Amino acid sequence: MFSSFFPNPIRFFLAALLWTALSMTLWYTIARDLGTSLSIGNLFGFPYPPADAKGADIAVETARNIWAYQYMIVASAIFVGLVAWLLPHRWLRWSVAVSAIIIFFLWFRVQLDVMLNNWFGTFYNMVQQALAKPNAVTQEQFFGQLATFASIALVSITTSVVTAFITSHYIFRWRTAMNDYYVANWHRLRRIEGASQRVQEDTMRFAETLESLGASLINALMTLIAFLPILWGLSEYVKALPLVGEVPQALVFVAVIWAAIGTALLAVAGIRLPGLEFRNQRVEAAFRKELVLGEDNPDRAQPPTLDALFRNVRANYFRLYLNFLYFNIARYGYLQASVLVPYIALAPAIVAGGLTLGVMNQTIRAFGRVESSFQYLVNSWSTIVTLISIYKRLRAFEALMSDEPLDSIETEGMAQPIGT
Repeated sequence: MFSSFFPNPIRFFLAALLWTALSMTLWYTIARDLGTSLSIGNLFGFPYPPADAKGADIAVETARNIWAYQYMIVASAIFVGLVAWLLPHRWLRWSVAVSAIIIFFLWFRVQLDVMLNNWFGTFYNMVQQALAKPNAVTQEQFFGQLATFASIALVSITTSVVTAFITSHYIFRWRTAMNDYYVANWHRLRRIEGASQRVQEDTMRFAETLESLGASLINALMTLIAFLPILWGLSEYVKALPLVGEVPQALVFVAVIWAAIGTALLAVAGIRLPGLEFRNQRVEAAFRKELVLGEDNPDRAQPPTLDALFRNVRANYFRLYLNFLYFNIARYGYLQASVLVPYIALAPAIVAGGLTLGVMNQTIRAFGRVESSFQYLVNSWSTIVTLISIYKRLRAFEALMSDEPLDSIETEGMAQPIGT
């Protein structure tokens, strides 16, 4: 699953983590202050600002970001070059170089989200000023703010489209690598139940699902790095929480605690789903295989056999629906309650008139981003369940090629009650 696409997966991923840690350490200790002499922002009309320049101005923020983009591109290029030299691999250009490109685009989109968050604070403060006093804001100022939003949104849309296009090709290359690897060993793998479906379908689903989860995790971490300092600073407007009283950095405290509650809740509610999803793939594969065999052999796919196989399909789906029922009750109930959490936390400050409309919107949006990052497992649990079931099916291939015993779930008889 991994070695077919990535060069020496254990070494590669460990090296990637260490390189990321080293790059971030160098950035916050040395490199961040070198922008005045090394940034190429002046070539694009954004000269690097002096140290005391205000960070809220779009031009100043853009100039500083250009140096950060430049640093990240150079660090990524060096890492890709080192991997190409030390760990050569057939799929290196896609598995390493394109991975770095996708990560850069994800980070760039997070930076655009930070710009939009700052825009919301400025815009709603202007709206509050305009509503409080007629003609306090001109139409030019109002439409100027809308134009700023449109420019950021246009870049965000373009980046999203390009990222989606590259990611689609990335996923298919990963599937191709797994397909080539398993097809080369087909003479051994063909004996396992549903082997054709696992090669034809599960390889694509595995690459697609794992890429989606990986991208979501990286996006969550980058969002947390970008928005946690913002929420930390905005917490100065919240001196106390309802029923709790004074808490240092109250908004960060609430985001962490609420996310932990949701993660624990859904982990308990969805603990049985991976096994049920795996069995679902088994019964579907058995039913499909009998139908395919019946296309060429009139003695196969007889009604009694098909009825028995479909009863297994129905029984497993009904068990799956029942388990998803209480899982979704917990999930959707928690997510709906999450909408009210920042308003409850801000209630004392709002009632006391300690916030402007712009600061309130900026705070709620930053809180949502931080909370969503901490809720990665909550938001991804259904996808994780699917990935586990796919992984179990492809892991059987790996075990078979390594002459390892199959998992017990692989050797369960089909006559055994489904879902037990």
